[in-house]
Amino acid sequence: MDKPRWEEVDDYLEGLLVGEDDVLACTLRASSEAGLPAISVSPLQGKFLHLLARLMGARRVLEIGSLGGYSAIWLGRALPPPPEGKLVSLEVNHHHAAVARANIANAGLSGTVDVVIGPALETLPRLARELGPASFDLVFIDADKPNNPAYYRWALQLTRPGGVIIVDNVVRDGRVADAESSDPSVVGTRELFETMAHAPGQDVPVATVTALQTVGLKGYDGFAMAVVEGTSRPG
Repeated sequence: MDKPRWEEVDDYLEGLLVGEDDVLACTLRASSEAGLPAISVSPLQGKFLHLLARLMGARRVLEIGSLGGYSAIWLGRALPPPPEGKLVSLEVNHHHAAVARANIANAGLSGTVDVVIGPALETLPRLARELGPASFDLVFIDADKPNNPAYYRWALQLTRPGGVIIVDNVVRDGRVADAESSDPSVVGTRELFETMAHAPGQDVPVATVTALQTVGLKGYDGFAMAVVEGTSRPG
């Protein structure tokens, strides 16, 4: 079967704009050989995250969902050397975390990227206590979709004013528009958008948000972006 045209376009653009990268290729190969699902961001998406972090001058990044460390490597490469630059990547699966740590070490980023094992909804409150609010410049959410609304609420607290939150996989092959869907990932994504569309309330950070549909190697999907504006307080 012929490739869809958008995959051909991704192949073309990737060849021109990303090129060969032995470390990233090894990361994908090691993840596949370890049995991890092939759901990492695409090379073009990874470079988008990399450029976004550079444009922001990001120094502190939080990632929710490590998988094999592919996106963490893209983001980690955009940061200044430690201790100024630091990426905290949360992963619930011990096997995935072990693969991610090995891939990150192979990329020479062990000093920059910390992979923290455990359910993110247990780790995030601890980070808030230990680091305080507004501790990160950029948050990338790419984990289990039913919990995205809760991840986003924690991200609002942990991202500094002017910082950015990116949530991946929010279009779900277009099924996000189906109000009758019982798919937990669709239900969670729709709840995420409801949360993003309405200010959480007084003394809680608010954000300006948008979302884009995408096509490519990852199929028909999209991402949401929020810029944290500060705290909503009663007038």
